[in-house]
Amino acid sequence: MRDYLLTLCVTAAVTYLLTGPVRKFAIATGAMPEIRARDVHREPTPRLGGIAMFFGLCAGLLVAAHLQNLSSVFELSNEPRALLSGAALIWLIGVLDDKFELDALIKLGAQMISAGVMVAQGLTILWLPIPGVGTVALTPWQGTLLTVALVVLTINAVNFVDGLDGLAAGMVCIAAAAFFLYAYRLWYGYTIEAAAPATLFAAILMGMCLGFLPHNMHPARIFMGDSGSMLIGLILAASAISITGQVDPDVLKLFEGSTREATHAALPVFIPLVLPLTIIAIPMADLILAIVRRTWKGQSPFAADRGHLHHRLLEIGHSHSRAVLIMYFWSALIAFGTLAYSVHSTSMWIVLGVVALSAIGLVLLLLPRFSPRAPRWAESVVPPRYRRRKRISVPEPVVEAPEAAEERIPVPAGINGATAIGNRARFPDRRKAGTPS
Repeated sequence: MRDYLLTLCVTAAVTYLLTGPVRKFAIATGAMPEIRARDVHREPTPRLGGIAMFFGLCAGLLVAAHLQNLSSVFELSNEPRALLSGAALIWLIGVLDDKFELDALIKLGAQMISAGVMVAQGLTILWLPIPGVGTVALTPWQGTLLTVALVVLTINAVNFVDGLDGLAAGMVCIAAAAFFLYAYRLWYGYTIEAAAPATLFAAILMGMCLGFLPHNMHPARIFMGDSGSMLIGLILAASAISITGQVDPDVLKLFEGSTREATHAALPVFIPLVLPLTIIAIPMADLILAIVRRTWKGQSPFAADRGHLHHRLLEIGHSHSRAVLIMYFWSALIAFGTLAYSVHSTSMWIVLGVVALSAIGLVLLLLPRFSPRAPRWAESVVPPRYRRRKRISVPEPVVEAPEAAEERIPVPAGINGATAIGNRARFPDRRKAGTPS
């Protein structure tokens, strides 16, 4: 565990320290697009945050390769090299898109090529656990098509959800944490060495997101852009492919009794990680809804609009920060709820806990104007937004009597106060006589 934590911290530190210089570089190169109709920020913000995240990935892999307990991952598996190759290609396309706004079909082609590069180097789905059937081996073509489809879907799901400050990085960090706990359990709980690469990928992905989040929280000083969103989406997909398509469920029969029982025991997490529909359920649902919505209107599925889930949260009255926290809550509930169920699938307390937390989430979702306030004794230790506002006494306006208002005589331009007083003494009944002033 210490080696994984060290890798995570190094990745986060490199990403955090490089984000500031990358922001200055983005401003100098003009990677600050004009505010579009679908954007929610009010000022042009630099992009290219994916540059810092990519170098954080490289630093994490470099450190892990020199650690005694993690160096075997690079010696026994070619998956880290496959991940780095695909990540470098998709990152380069993302950098070009952040600067020059590439066509959507070009980016789609680059995503498929990046997935193909990883498949060519061995990072692919070899078999699938099917309920009631057991382990089903895939042909090379089936494995390739399924791997490419999973990579493209995950990349675009993360890219679509990247619409609010800190949203994509936080949600992917939550998903990576769930991946890490599950893979670490297989690696050290069941001593399955095939789960080691996925554990390393998840730890590095958490470090990339944690290092970038301080610069990306509302109000964001820099955006990750497509160079960052497509990069973390690819790494997330690579973790799912490695943990699902490389770990043979037949190995678990030593602990569960038979292949079919092992498949059923691992089903709550194996099947979700295939597509993945629970770990990144919120981004995937947003992607599907966006495709259906745009196709129904006769638009291209890649056409941008303001109909995403986070846009709808803003429309019903939630603030920017609260909308992000709500998305965090639901992502964590689905990801860690599924993870807990996979460990203790016979416990009803887990199901009841998920139901209770879902009810709380619905209440928070339907009360957009609810503003929690801390008690007075805790106001000194909470942020200002949660403190009770003190009433400021406003003095009542002084109303002058009509007689005092009549005594005022307008002073023409060029006449000082002394001249006006002299005129008033010379003509005391001027206003009463009706003589125009």
